[in-house]
Amino acid sequence: MSIRLRLDKPWQPLTAETAARLPGQLGVYQVGDGQGSVLYIGHAGARSPFGLRSELQRELAERGVGCQFRVEVNQQYRSRWFELLMVHQHDTGALPPDNAKNPPPNLGRLSPF
Repeated sequence: MSIRLRLDKPWQPLTAETAARLPGQLGVYQVGDGQGSVLYIGHAGARSPFGLRSELQRELAERGVGCQFRVEVNQQYRSRWFELLMVHQHDTGALPPDNAKNPPPNLGRLSPF
């Protein structure tokens, strides 16, 4: 059994309908542009009133239409968030554009090979 580091689920359109169907659970998510380039990696934690649903509804309100998203329900959301950021940085040489504006402190390095 191999460990999957990358979030490789299919992209879904970021709309009010798809966001409303999300579970009110903890987890991580990626927001991408129309071509599937990751713009932001976020998490729904203890301060998210309705978990992933409320975080993606907020993202839709801020970004408007035209974006995509994918989610992963995960109780260890903070560790998984750091892991996704480190993998993205390894793969592309940089954080996603919207994470780079306010990078998390003490982000380590990860070599997924």
